Amino acid sequence: MQQYFIKGVVQFPLTVRDKDTVKHMFSVMRLVEDDEVVLVFEDGIKRLARVADRERHVLNLVEDLPDNAELPIHVTIASGFPKGDKLEWVAQKTTELGAAAIWAFPADWSVAKWDGKKLAKKADKLEKIVLGAAEQSKRNWVPEVRLFEKKIDFLDCLSQFDRVIVAYEESAKEGESAALVKAVTELKKGSRILFVFGPEGGLSPAEIATLEEVGAILAGLGPRILRTETAPLYALSAVSVLTELLQ
Repeated sequence: MQQYFIKGVVQFPLTVRDKDTVKHMFSVMRLVEDDEVVLVFEDGIKRLARVADRERHVLNLVEDLPDNAELPIHVTIASGFPKGDKLEWVAQKTTELGAAAIWAFPADWSVAKWDGKKLAKKADKLEKIVLGAAEQSKRNWVPEVRLFEKKIDFLDCLSQFDRVIVAYEESAKEGESAALVKAVTELKKGSRILFVFGPEGGLSPAEIATLEEVGAILAGLGPRILRTETAPLYALSAVSVLTELLQ
């Protein structure tokens, strides 16, 4: 069954006004009267809805649904600006894997250089990608997208998290294997966790030192060295196993 995110408060009945949603519902999917879809409002609750008037784009809300596809902890993925369209790919896949937010910042060794205008355009594109991925994966929430023009602004946000974990290549090389498991399993349901990933060249020694100063945990992601676009997927998969499948 198709799922759509609806901005605004719950309405009885509901008139769909977003042009993209209307187009997909009634032109692409060709919904007609009595067809059913799942709608998710800004409260994160899924609701079964039935088309009442195809021409006026009106749907009746039938019932609330108990489905919850969210991770037990809120995970934010923060990547140093990567090259090309890697961030788009990361945004789509981490949304499917349950990320609550996708952030990116200008790391010391980032090759990509995005100013305010480029960042705004990039953010708009990413928001559309995560919306589609959230609908496809039946999420209850659409992840936040936030791109920082200045690294200091990113660092100033670290205090809002219960735990900050840095994916550190040197930890993996040294055979460290317990930090990630320990950091995640100690968290309570609803906790906020931030994973920090470097760009293609990794995080600089200065960045590692700064992150350690604010209490970040350095953790390896297994014995193999992962690409910047692969590491966030590993981290989220590990979180899912530790907080959902093993509970």
